[in-house]
Amino acid sequence: MPWIWLIIAGVLEIAWAIGLKYADGFTKLWPGVATVLLMLASFWCLAQAVRGLPLGTSYAIWTGIGAVGTAVLGMILFKEPATVARLLCMLLIVAGIVGLKLTARA
Repeated sequence: MPWIWLIIAGVLEIAWAIGLKYADGFTKLWPGVATVLLMLASFWCLAQAVRGLPLGTSYAIWTGIGAVGTAVLGMILFKEPATVARLLCMLLIVAGIVGLKLTARA
């Protein structure tokens, strides 16, 4: 179950990071409210995950999921550049996530 909490936390991190763009520096009320709620939900799910997983592993995977997911959605939603270098760097993050998962206890 901790891994499920961690994946949910990572997906919620992607959602709140994208929400930051739509909240426009928290100048838009409802996107800002939604972003804060998504942040709280992400942190709560991460807290559940670290009850059964090592903290360092959990945090690294949570941020990795968020970083890669946000970068991909930035390319799709906001037409950010999808250069070879960016894609290779994201692959390195994914490799790190997989490596941490394979070497983690729990």
